Parts: sequence; structure tokens; C-alpha cells
Amino acid sequence: MTDRTTYVTLTGVRRRGWTDSMVRDLLGTPDVQGRDPRRWSLAPVRLYLLVRVETVERTAEFAAASLLSKARSVAAGVYAERRRAAVLSAIRAEPIEVPLLPGPELERRAVRHRHLLGGLSPGGSRDQLTRWQVGYLRHALSRYESLLDGLYGETGRGDAERLLRRRLYEAIAAAYPALARECRRRIAVER
Repeated sequence: MTDRTTYVTLTGVRRRGWTDSMVRDLLGTPDVQGRDPRRWSLAPVRLYLLVRVETVERTAEFAAASLLSKARSVAAGVYAERRRAAVLSAIRAEPIEVPLLPGPELERRAVRHRHLLGGLSPGGSRDQLTRWQVGYLRHALSRYESLLDGLYGETGRGDAERLLRRRLYEAIAAAYPALARECRRRIAVER
């Protein structure tokens, strides 16, 4: 059994500002490695002597590796922000072409689309039909979601999705003034 006060886990080392490559290069193999008896997991538990970790943290090699890691992190953040700005400007500049259909054809397609989704209830109201029409047109415009390619995680993805949805609903409202109220409602709900 190991004393918890003299060892630190890999997660604990990471919390102290270490990256995986810094652990590999500066600490090397763990001082204790095995399975955690408290959890059933195939992942090994890696423990490092706290004294050894603190000693390495005072070296020039650690300081240099830490600065390099922070510089890489900043550079990655700058790149991600540039990518986010580029995607947002592409979404703003992209012309959105809403398919223009006669009223009865749009209603027929919207009802069929809703039926295919499995949510058709007989005898729907006019508001329900309006919601279905906006939903169908929104689905018909899903090809514009390819503008979001390249945005992963939280780096601007949410902003880009909200901007794209808002632009799509605004385009639907402009093409079909009778659906404008429902489009405004959806924009307000999705904020």
C-alpha cells in the first residue's frame, strides 16, 4: 500500500501544469504502477513521488518545457480564433437560397416530411402546419451546415451554429412572409 501524501497521480501531475510529453520526457516511468484496487478498470494507475516531481519542477528544463507548452497553447488558441472568425464571416457572406414553392405544394411536402419523421397527428391546426412548413424548409436548407466544417469543440461552434440558424430562419421569413412569425419565434427560442 502506498502513502497518498508522498505520491501524486498522473492526473495530479497534469493539474500542476504538466503536459503528457513533459511527463514522458522529464519524469519518465512512474515510481509505482498497477491497478487501482478500488475501481475495476484496465487503465493502470501511475504514481509519481511528489518529492521527485517537485525537484524536476525547479529545474531549467521544466521551466523551458513549460514555456514551450504555454506558447503552443497560445498559438493553438490564436489559430482556433482565426478559424472561428473565418467560419463566421463565411456564414455571414454565404447567400442562402430558399426553395420557392407554391403554397399547396409546400403544405404537401411539409405534411409528408412530418409524416416521415413519425410525428404526424391527424387534423393539425394552422399553427401546427406553419411549424411543419418552417421545419421542412429548415431541413431543406441543411446543406448549409457544411459551412460549420472545421469547427470542433467549443471554439466558436455554438456561435457559428446560432448565426447559421438565425440566417436560415431570416431567409425563410423573407421568402415566405406568412411564416415570418414562426421564424422569429424559433430565433427567439434558440438564443
